[in-house]
Amino acid sequence: MDLNKQILSKRSIISVLIATLVVGIGGGGFWAYRLAWAPNFKPDKTVYVYIDDKKDFDDLCRQLRDSANALRIGSFRRLSGLLKYPASMRTGRYAVKPGMSNRALLDDLRRGHQTATRVTFNNLRLKEDLAERIGDQLMFGKDDLLRLLNDPVYCDSLGFTPETVPALFLPNTYEVYWNISADKFIRRMKREYDAFWTPERLRKAGEIGLTPVEVSILASIVEEETAVSDEYPVVAGLYINRLHAGIPLQADPTVKFAVGDFSLRRILLEHLEVDSPYNTYKHRGLPPGPLRIPTLRGLDSVLDYARHNYLYMCAREDFSGRHNFAATLAQHNRNANRYRAELSRRGIR
Repeated sequence: MDLNKQILSKRSIISVLIATLVVGIGGGGFWAYRLAWAPNFKPDKTVYVYIDDKKDFDDLCRQLRDSANALRIGSFRRLSGLLKYPASMRTGRYAVKPGMSNRALLDDLRRGHQTATRVTFNNLRLKEDLAERIGDQLMFGKDDLLRLLNDPVYCDSLGFTPETVPALFLPNTYEVYWNISADKFIRRMKREYDAFWTPERLRKAGEIGLTPVEVSILASIVEEETAVSDEYPVVAGLYINRLHAGIPLQADPTVKFAVGDFSLRRILLEHLEVDSPYNTYKHRGLPPGPLRIPTLRGLDSVLDYARHNYLYMCAREDFSGRHNFAATLAQHNRNANRYRAELSRRGIR
């Protein structure tokens, strides 16, 4: 072989090697792109995956396949393994956006970069109802919350008792992290409670002669008495008149609470005799705790109660949900007789 042929042969070999190297690098680059940066999740809209302390990596992959429309769940598994993610999973609520890559999602998952969730609660009576509603929306369960709310020492650390602690919770919508602990959630509610009780509201409560907790207790009675919110200030004024006059409240909702039956349509003598500190027919003043979780409107209706001379109220005989108010017992008895007659006519016992 002459010199020219030898040179040509060497150049051909080098060209083939360079071409092979370029193809190899290109193929490797495409594989790396597809593994890490190519879009791999195609939900119709942003969805959320939830990781609690019982969920393992296989559970997460099932969520991503079923809820986030993962195109290549195998590639997510491979990259997770390379980044050693399965051994360091963090609890939380994580957003999976349309077009998200494995690497983008894993960056959030590994750093615990979760998305806050909105917790809403309203129209609740008992602590058990509250715990169930909140427990359905967050990682901790109903029992975790109830255990703290029924603990006298824990409640005392917040300035409450197990009977009064429902007053701590103000119905609203709050942004928190899904994996927040029950204790941290309660302490967040305490900050909201403290923010609600501004110097102005504290001043109004003091002028009535009530503490913030007592305002909550009275507001809960008001809201149980009437479903018509424009009556709240009138009903509040009536009970404040009775408190200031030293007259027992004789509020039917407190009897229903004491009996444990809010569905009662007619309060009978046997109900009035129930031995309970919540029965305001037998005990003067406010009961030991709220009958329900009062709303912000209910609380402000007590603070801004209507000034009048009413001492009595009775449901209207038209069953509209409204009430007839009276300043004298004689007038009240006439209202009550009309209502009882209508109950009997309708066969309500």
